[in-house]
Amino acid sequence: MKTLTIIVPCYNEEAVITESYRRTKQVIQQLPNQTEIIYINDGSQDNTRLLLNEIAAQDPQVKVLHFSRNFGHQPAVTAGIHHCTTDLAIIIDADMQDPPELIPDLLELQEQEQANVVYCVRKSRDGESFFKLLSAKLFYRVMNSMSEVSFPLDTGDFRLIDRKVMDEFDRLKERGKYIRGLISWLGFKQVPFYYEREARIAGETKYPLSKMFKFASNALLYFSKKPLKLAMSMGFTAVVVGIILAIWFILGKIYGFTNADSGWTSIIIAVIFFGGVQLITVGVLGQYIGILFDEIKARPEYVIEEKKGIEELKELRSQVERFV
Repeated sequence: MKTLTIIVPCYNEEAVITESYRRTKQVIQQLPNQTEIIYINDGSQDNTRLLLNEIAAQDPQVKVLHFSRNFGHQPAVTAGIHHCTTDLAIIIDADMQDPPELIPDLLELQEQEQANVVYCVRKSRDGESFFKLLSAKLFYRVMNSMSEVSFPLDTGDFRLIDRKVMDEFDRLKERGKYIRGLISWLGFKQVPFYYEREARIAGETKYPLSKMFKFASNALLYFSKKPLKLAMSMGFTAVVVGIILAIWFILGKIYGFTNADSGWTSIIIAVIFFGGVQLITVGVLGQYIGILFDEIKARPEYVIEEKKGIEELKELRSQVERFV
């Protein structure tokens, strides 16, 4: 029987963490698999840290990683995968929008299909605004059109991955990870699981508009070079427009069908158009240069301040494999 780890990133989840643990524990007690839970406290400012320590102290199946500050959702999930030593892992958020009661169904589908990845596709998303639903739908479709890799639509990080995928994921060294995209990029056999996404049981979303925009821009820039091609196309279009305008004004001056001297409106429009194209192009280049700058610095994706119940089995295994 395959062993299982449930990876749960947490940030300011004091309102839901106790109920989240209760429901998840209730599920894993019914599983035949040897199972553990890894909670990653992503620098929470509330009582999440205290509650997780209390849970870990009374339950040997619970492991906790405390970050030194808030590094973000994707680094938290990455840390969970890095510290996973089991055959399978399921990534799930603490807010219960992705019900832990679906875990047995994911395991059953993985076993039936002998899949390396079971990714969860949302048929509906309760408790979310029209703007959030529309922006999410547009995001996934824009990502698919801009990326060289095809991504499943309407999916999040809620998924099951096996040991082979985790080992390959550990080899990926970029720091600005877009995890669901990277797992798709890895390939292997991936199958969908359709479900109804529930509303948060308590608390507030940890993805306001600013974080959503940053997440979307990172995902796009890390996974596609098409923004650079788009900037180049806009530059080429601007040059063509400029040549056409120049020819038009010259011919108009010669043949008298336009007054080039007093055409200040056309000049202003042309200046604004070319200036906008240049600023967009420079901005896109700046974003890619910023990514290169972050990667060259080679800072760690996260810093762990404290571990609860985590044995360094994975590090030991890696050392053994290097000597074998």
